[in-house]
Amino acid sequence: MSARRTVGRRLLVAVPVLAATSMGMFALGAASPYDPAEQYAGAAAFTATDENLAQLRANWGVDDPLPVQYWRWITNLVQGDLGWSITRHEPVTSVIAARAGWTLLLVGAALALVLVASLLLGTVAAYRRGGWLDRGLRAAAYAVEAMPVFWLALAAITVFALVLGWFPAGGLTDIAADGVHAGDVAHHLILPITVLAVSQAPWFLLFVRDSVADSLRDDHVLAARGRGLPGRTVLFGHALRTALLPFLTLIGTHLPELVGGAVLVETVFSLPGLGAVTVQAALGSDFPLLAAITLVTTAVVLTANLLTDLAYTAADPRVRLDG
Repeated sequence: MSARRTVGRRLLVAVPVLAATSMGMFALGAASPYDPAEQYAGAAAFTATDENLAQLRANWGVDDPLPVQYWRWITNLVQGDLGWSITRHEPVTSVIAARAGWTLLLVGAALALVLVASLLLGTVAAYRRGGWLDRGLRAAAYAVEAMPVFWLALAAITVFALVLGWFPAGGLTDIAADGVHAGDVAHHLILPITVLAVSQAPWFLLFVRDSVADSLRDDHVLAARGRGLPGRTVLFGHALRTALLPFLTLIGTHLPELVGGAVLVETVFSLPGLGAVTVQAALGSDFPLLAAITLVTTAVVLTANLLTDLAYTAADPRVRLDG
């Protein structure tokens, strides 16, 4: 199947998925007991008259039937209008545009780190399976897998920020900074990126270790070793190359958990990404912002799965994408 046809079919699948996601968000919003007018008014809601609150509801159209509200939201969405954030008091588009880049930076850097580390360590562990390195890495992976990401973040802050003083405890820049500088940002992001990567590493590390260990027993790998090729060539040029194909699929399927972990890491480290505003929107019943972030996240995950499928096909042309 050609790449163009694959993209077309994935887009046909993405449309109903995004529609179902948005409908689910609207259904949850309708079931919420919170009054958006009172949420917007804040403390002033205690002194506001019923007429003033009713006028707010009428202006926003929240008293309209749910299908009418949904159709109005979809129509505005097509025009690039995602609504008004109740908690941030600014357009939802501006909130997402100002913070999405930091979240993508955090997720992208953590993903790159965990991929490189898991490929190297998992391959070496498979080559020396049963040895002290293999046993140690597996024990550490199982231990980290049982630790919540927010606990890892708090532990990292305690050890590396408060006790050792190597890294800042949070934020994107120093308090006394007169602007956003690349070096300052990099220093502040080392700890959150490492925490997010470590929290996701067990899945990738154990997968690479098991896949490479199985590949080392394949006929073509045994034949390469029988021809007298160097061990490094056999390991990285034959065994790892075979194990990379299913590894690509793991990246796409594991992305939602990586994004979820980023939300918690951003909250603990007080980073100005989408994670912090997502938590704030959930606590403040900011439905327009929650709906937009959920829809954007779903679209990103679907795109990542598409890119993973295309990369899988490019790596092995014999694979046909029929879905």
